[in-house]
Amino acid sequence: MMPLARFNQDAARRLKGVLFDLDDTLLSHGALTEEAFGTLFRLRALGLRLVAVTGRPALWGELVVRQWPIDGAVTENGAVGLYREGRFVERTDFVSADLRKERRARLEGLVARVAEHFAGLTLADDVAGRVTDMAWDIGERVKVPASRVDELATFVESFGAKTTRSSVHLHATYDGVDKASGVVRFLAARFGEDAGAALHRYAYLGDSLNDASCFAAFSSTFGVANVAAYVPRLVVPPRFVASKEMGAGFAEIGARIASLRETR
Repeated sequence: MMPLARFNQDAARRLKGVLFDLDDTLLSHGALTEEAFGTLFRLRALGLRLVAVTGRPALWGELVVRQWPIDGAVTENGAVGLYREGRFVERTDFVSADLRKERRARLEGLVARVAEHFAGLTLADDVAGRVTDMAWDIGERVKVPASRVDELATFVESFGAKTTRSSVHLHATYDGVDKASGVVRFLAARFGEDAGAALHRYAYLGDSLNDASCFAAFSSTFGVANVAAYVPRLVVPPRFVASKEMGAGFAEIGARIASLRETR
């Protein structure tokens, strides 16, 4: 990983947009700071397309797309996209209603099995707003030891589900997407972006293991300082890293991108 000072003007000016994680990247322990929120407005004013890419539920995506200065949100680790169309929020889900219902039933059965085998583990408090996955709290309200999380992941995967891990949740889904494939699909469907070109024209900002696919796929990738805790488990770490954590790091990265684009 390289310091932000190594990110150059040519790369900044080639960008069409910025993709970013929420928890512990834009948000600081779940809180949205004025500094981080203001960075979105600054980047938007420079003509950059902004898309949140998060493991949080589709219901969260509907809220942030409606209220924030962004162009869309890809939620549930790539499965569901949301965007504003006039006064309304529209959703993209590439799975049929019947298949979605079938997968939901399988997830509910999986939750019951986990409850039988893992006493004391609790579902995340946002599961009511989820469409495509389930999530267990491993670092938001409670801190679950890494070895216990590994056991949970192995158990969930034994039932054919895919797992994804963020700084706060372990997710289980029967969808095959990840953040990278999900956001590229969204950019193509919503904005007509060529998939290959998007990987070179959009920057990605993240902090955790569920950002791994984007760190590997996109050319311009950034980590806030707290990504350091996950670097040993990332096959491809972010190319550039901020000196500050969470929302302050997001603002630091945004300021670097903005200043390079503003300089003549």
